[in-house]
Amino acid sequence: MNAESKTLFPKITEKGLEDLRKRIGVKIEKTVEPWCYEATRDNIRHYAHGIGDDNPLWCDPEYAKTTKYGDVIALPSFLFATSRIVSGYVGGMPGVHAMWSGADWTWHKPVMRNDEIRTEAWLKDLVEHETRFAGKSIQQIYHVNFYNQKDELLAEADSWCFRTDRDIAREQGTKYTEVKAREPKVYTDEELVDFYRHYAKEEIRGSETRYWDDVSDGEDLQTIVKGPMTVTGFIAYAQGWGGLYIRANKLNWQQIHAHPGLGIKNAQGIPDCPERVHWEEEFALKVGAPGAYDYGPERCSWLTHQLTNWMGDDGFLRKASCQVRRHNPAGDLLFIKSHVVKKYEENGQYLVEIAQEATNQDGELSAFGTGIVELPKR
Repeated sequence: MNAESKTLFPKITEKGLEDLRKRIGVKIEKTVEPWCYEATRDNIRHYAHGIGDDNPLWCDPEYAKTTKYGDVIALPSFLFATSRIVSGYVGGMPGVHAMWSGADWTWHKPVMRNDEIRTEAWLKDLVEHETRFAGKSIQQIYHVNFYNQKDELLAEADSWCFRTDRDIAREQGTKYTEVKAREPKVYTDEELVDFYRHYAKEEIRGSETRYWDDVSDGEDLQTIVKGPMTVTGFIAYAQGWGGLYIRANKLNWQQIHAHPGLGIKNAQGIPDCPERVHWEEEFALKVGAPGAYDYGPERCSWLTHQLTNWMGDDGFLRKASCQVRRHNPAGDLLFIKSHVVKKYEENGQYLVEIAQEATNQDGELSAFGTGIVELPKR
């Protein structure tokens, strides 16, 4: 066994799983402090900018005054910033890698400016899988409800992480064998100019109402892009979303003191947060990833960004589902393509189902999902 083959991290055990199963269905009484308690103008804008979304309905109060809301509202994915649990903060099996992998969202009401958000959450299920990435893994599913200060249910979500053995992923995982063998991507100026044309042409429907009557089955939505992926971009998302374990000085010590398995030593021998896989290349490789990579909730938010661009100010995103299929390491480009599956009426609502697929520059599937958008009828 060479130096890199030694056991570096805690493993999934039957005892750990047994302890976790006892938590299923039990409401979590004390949750970790969220990044955002309130949907303030700045909190909303910081989250929107963190995913590269400049829709004036979330970012420009003067514009928003002209809409039916009369003020800025939160983009649907902003609620990721109001719950660490929906974003991937998992309990049990300390030190075992947790990889956020998807969510199913349902929204009931818009989040208005200055709404105060409270949540309730519980472990919903544990599902065992055999994966190419890390052998045996555990899908750990949580349910979270989101309420405003009036105790109105704003939204609900199931989200899940896969718990994996870091050592197996690094040594035996096959999913990223080819990725690890690639030379780092270096773009020419011409390639970047061609890619940036997508940003120049990106359309935000805004005040031009999209009516349900005018939508056709099978029609394509405008492709939107994200990237080129950089560590700077990953950090920009963390600024708006808050991260899970990013703490400084005394607060970092308190976190690691309370949860000893959380702090994984860095090159200086200092216990540091596992979240640094998103900005520290060497550590990302140690856990079996192809390099520093994007956040899962970030990618989910990119998919809903496409839907809100398309539906306009008078639409309402009812449901969205996202499943993550691979990492987006620094250097990747992402193309999100979608089409209308069907439109239908249900309980007096005029709805459009949309299928989404995100692929990288090599045509590899990065994520996929569906959205259900409610539109006004003429």
